[in-house]
Amino acid sequence: MAVSLREYRARIKSVESTKKITRAMELIAASRIVKAQQRAQAAAPYARELTRAVSAVATFSNVDHPLTTEPEDPKRAALLVVTSDRGLAGAYSSNVLKEAERLVEKLRSEGKDVDIYLTGRKGEAYFRFRQRKVKQAWTGFSDQPTYDVARDIGDTLISAFRNSEEEPVEDAPDPVDEVHVVYTRFRSMLLQEPTAVRLLPLEVVEGEEKPAEEDLLPLYEFEPSPSDVLDSLLPRYVQSRIFFALLQAAASELAARQKAMKSATDNAEELIKKYKRIANQARQAGITQEISEIVGGVNALADATAGSE
Repeated sequence: MAVSLREYRARIKSVESTKKITRAMELIAASRIVKAQQRAQAAAPYARELTRAVSAVATFSNVDHPLTTEPEDPKRAALLVVTSDRGLAGAYSSNVLKEAERLVEKLRSEGKDVDIYLTGRKGEAYFRFRQRKVKQAWTGFSDQPTYDVARDIGDTLISAFRNSEEEPVEDAPDPVDEVHVVYTRFRSMLLQEPTAVRLLPLEVVEGEEKPAEEDLLPLYEFEPSPSDVLDSLLPRYVQSRIFFALLQAAASELAARQKAMKSATDNAEELIKKYKRIANQARQAGITQEISEIVGGVNALADATAGSE
């Protein structure tokens, strides 16, 4: 029993060390998620006003722009999957990858080839393990994305989106007819849901809040021309949508990590209680056995003494 008791005490010590680590990670995630939420909220007004500007141009100009034209027979689609660089975030990355796989199956059932673009090491490892080709991956910023990264991603996807009438460019990405993005939308601290959005051809969305009936689109004067305005606005619009998706994913990742680490801390506490209870039982069993051996020895000695007399 003594050896077993030492083993349980070693396990208790090990679980207590793990509990300290998970508790520290929980507190770190809790402190960072506030900043991530503030960044997402700060980026929302810019994205909303840019959406309104693009809506006004697309609605009142009647200009056929390559980024807003629906292809007659789409054959290839690009898919941007936003995952995390680090683990210990519960099912955060696996949920967004499952949503991406569902979208890939849907696109392929429509007869479209799919080119995969990734952010985050978890997604990169997922597709590499399955030996599936990835066009391009961006890593190292999942919890603190910057607009420079969003601009790079947006430029890559926009350059890949070309109409079939355009001449192919040397060393350019394979032309695609559609661009989709799958990321995790931050709803609350308890709810983060994987979301699939089609970026191109452009689907103008008026933000998350429904405008009032009297809230009309502002009037604009387009100079030098609506086409030139769209050439300038649409890439910025796509970049802002990608940046907002990255910010939402960062907040969701931190929330998922905090929830996972809290669950791990609670499980460690329960495991410590269980091991302490078993260790006490083992200690009591050892004491009982020792007392029984002593009593048995005393009785045997008394019997031997009585027999000799």
